[in-house]
Amino acid sequence: MARGPQRFQNRGTAPLVAQWTGSTAMAGATGWGSVGWGSVGAFPPLGMACAAAAVFLLAGMVKGVVGLGLPTVSMALLALWMPPAQAAALLVVPSLATNLWQTGPWRGVPALLRRMAGLQVGICAGTWAGAWWLGPPEGQGARMALGAALIAYAGWSLAGAHLPAVPARHQRWLGFPVGAATGAITAATGVFVVPAVPYLQALGLQRDALVQAMGLCFTVSTIALGAGLASQASLPPATLAVSMLLLAPAIAGMALGARLRRHLSPQAFRRCLMAGLLALGLGLLLG
Repeated sequence: MARGPQRFQNRGTAPLVAQWTGSTAMAGATGWGSVGWGSVGAFPPLGMACAAAAVFLLAGMVKGVVGLGLPTVSMALLALWMPPAQAAALLVVPSLATNLWQTGPWRGVPALLRRMAGLQVGICAGTWAGAWWLGPPEGQGARMALGAALIAYAGWSLAGAHLPAVPARHQRWLGFPVGAATGAITAATGVFVVPAVPYLQALGLQRDALVQAMGLCFTVSTIALGAGLASQASLPPATLAVSMLLLAPAIAGMALGARLRRHLSPQAFRRCLMAGLLALGLGLLLG
């Protein structure tokens, strides 16, 4: 089986742009304009736009309540009717913008980067190597991989499991392999929480520092994912423009989530979220 960028064609995002611009010819040429729940053809252009906007509104609300989850929730829901490569391309701008915001205040970022340099380098290396080896995440195999990642993440969280505390002397060398594994999973699924989030939780960071560290890792992961998709011709300008439009519902959702946070138990909400992700993961894996 051939490997490398020459193996891949722009199959991941062209159908989406075709539907949103009303061009059914382009969707037909790419081979999956058929009608059905697992295809873009199940939605008219306006219906598909509204569905995607609703997904990012919900994903932004989740992030506003619990501080993470926008890429994970959006990938899990969008993958129900489009290839994961398309979903990953759509989340680039909303994920990048919201995670840049989460990374602040910026005065603490240089020290955080120095402490976690190995993790960030590993994320980039793993994502780009995975993108070169696997190509854009599409097809039934990508859906199953995404489902498995969601099950692993949600199951771990619902079980209340934690990694052993990582001593400071081990963090410098351990960060790179953890980042590389996270990057490889990101390239295969578009989800960048496993195993980075459990690892970050094992570093003994205070809450604000942990939120900032996750924002930094998610920002780097989003940039690496976007670069990987672009290298495979899966992030054309038209799709990037659609991704920019979806930033508005994501931000609106975050604002709504921040308001809801005052009236909800974040812990209970997180458990419900993880149960939902577990169900979605099972559906993607077994469907």
